Amino acid sequence: MDQDNNSEDESLGQSEEPSDEELPSLPPGLSNEEAMELLWQMRAQRRQSSPELPETVTRLAAPDGSILYLVGTAHFSDSSKKDVATTIRAVQPDVVVVELCQYRVSMLKMDENTLLKEAKDINLDKVQQAIKQNGVMSGLMQILLLKVSAHITEQLGMAPGGEFREAFKEAGRVPFCKFHLGDRPIPVTFKRAIAALSLWQKARLAWGLCFLSDPISKEDVEKCKQKDLLEQTMSEMIGEFPALHQTIVAERDIYLTHTLRQAARGVPAPPDAHKVPAVVVGVVGMGHVPGIERNWEMELNIDEIMRVAPPSRLGQVLCTVIKGVMIGVLGFACYRAGRGLGKALLSLPAVQSILENLRTPPV
Repeated sequence: MDQDNNSEDESLGQSEEPSDEELPSLPPGLSNEEAMELLWQMRAQRRQSSPELPETVTRLAAPDGSILYLVGTAHFSDSSKKDVATTIRAVQPDVVVVELCQYRVSMLKMDENTLLKEAKDINLDKVQQAIKQNGVMSGLMQILLLKVSAHITEQLGMAPGGEFREAFKEAGRVPFCKFHLGDRPIPVTFKRAIAALSLWQKARLAWGLCFLSDPISKEDVEKCKQKDLLEQTMSEMIGEFPALHQTIVAERDIYLTHTLRQAARGVPAPPDAHKVPAVVVGVVGMGHVPGIERNWEMELNIDEIMRVAPPSRLGQVLCTVIKGVMIGVLGFACYRAGRGLGKALLSLPAVQSILENLRTPPV
């Protein structure tokens, strides 16, 4: 499958010409057009008009009659993988959209053992890559969040993103099914999140992530699929870091709604490519489901949530000073989160440049 990073709703390709292993037996001697029309009819026969779906699935309708089946998942859950597979097999969608962007697409093609190893191994290359993509402050915060993910991975013995890999696999078995990446690019999210936090909030967040060590069970993960409990947890988070909730959750609710609505448009049907309503399966974390439901019929401003404002001159001077302080805090946090990471951090050219700026007064 070819990746198209220029499309409005990122796509990894489609199964318009499925492999022979996935195709039903077709009569010999058919032309391409006849074969496509027959496959289309076979898929229509497989598609259940009133499927019995898991309780984690929400059904939303578009004005043109297109249908979205939104699967709310917990990111470290075996039952979420089953929910995704059940839904895709039942509705035989035209499009599958997942809560990933191009910066996290590699998890779709890695096997479980490789992902487990990757999730636990936070090395200098990963630190440099995070800082290169997101800047020093956002990159360091991303590393701390990766350490949290590694903590969960270690506790559960399970790599993250299993539901997305399941969606990718099942979409490849459905003739004509496209696979889209629906999330906002992660560098934009991190930069906007860091910009929205005060210096004190950044320090508190870094410290909290650094010392997160509570045990996590598979039962705890499954509770994340319960909307009432999840909304209570989100309310607690809003009270602690309202700006962080706005950028990491609410803004991405808007972006995901936009990409899901783009996917839920009419699709061309053989033999004459006339438009028919689409069937879409969306796979997102359960925490995004209420926001997508609220936004589904609203006017959305995507440009606003994609902006990363450049700092003013005064802001640049203050930012240099603040970065020096925060590098100390985050560097210590990274050192506590993983031995040797603090020393590796100080060797990075970007960090050395900031330290040099702190030693040299501005002209």
